[in-house]
Amino acid sequence: MRLILLGPPGAGKGTQAARISDKYGIPHISTGDIFREILKRDDELARKVRKYVESGDLVPDEIVVEIVRERIHRPDCQRGFILDGFPRTKPQARALDEILEADGTPLTAALYLQVTEETVVMRLSRRRVCENCQAVYHLDFNPPKVPGVCDRCGGKLVQREDDREEVVRRRLRVYREQTEPLLEYYRQRGVLKEVDGNKPIEDVWREIQEILDPLAERGDC
Repeated sequence: MRLILLGPPGAGKGTQAARISDKYGIPHISTGDIFREILKRDDELARKVRKYVESGDLVPDEIVVEIVRERIHRPDCQRGFILDGFPRTKPQARALDEILEADGTPLTAALYLQVTEETVVMRLSRRRVCENCQAVYHLDFNPPKVPGVCDRCGGKLVQREDDREEVVRRRLRVYREQTEPLLEYYRQRGVLKEVDGNKPIEDVWREIQEILDPLAERGDC
């Protein structure tokens, strides 16, 4: 089963992708995680990616496509994968289609998590992440036991640069301009599946399973 998750930043894609990975036995590939690993380095690629991430802009297609191509050709993706954060533009979507068609493994479905802008701002601007183990907290919905301290490792909790409200709103503008056209692209291809991402996590997960279980039963995973 080869899936992508669509939706604005803060739609809950990472949370639901992890659940999909566990239930259906396919790797969760987060381009955000890949970029964060790259940003820990001090090389030319890291400097290029950092410039775009810190400004809230999208990383150029040619860089992202090559990173994703390498990842989905690793052995753990033989049974499929779920992409979280890619594609974000039509050129990226076409590039992914070309890669999958060349492999003889077309896309199974594109899951779209619909959320309002204010929901996104609330979710992301209140999010905190551990500097050491990368555990994620939310000041309202999942606060740490001790303010500013990670429950798991005792590390310092920080706000990511791209979670600041002004950056979040800039990211949403970029999303609307460049990524929303993907909805019609995948709708025309007959693979778009829409889910209400404003609902509680368990309700969203229930809707996703109602979509994916039939695909799994007919052997698409």
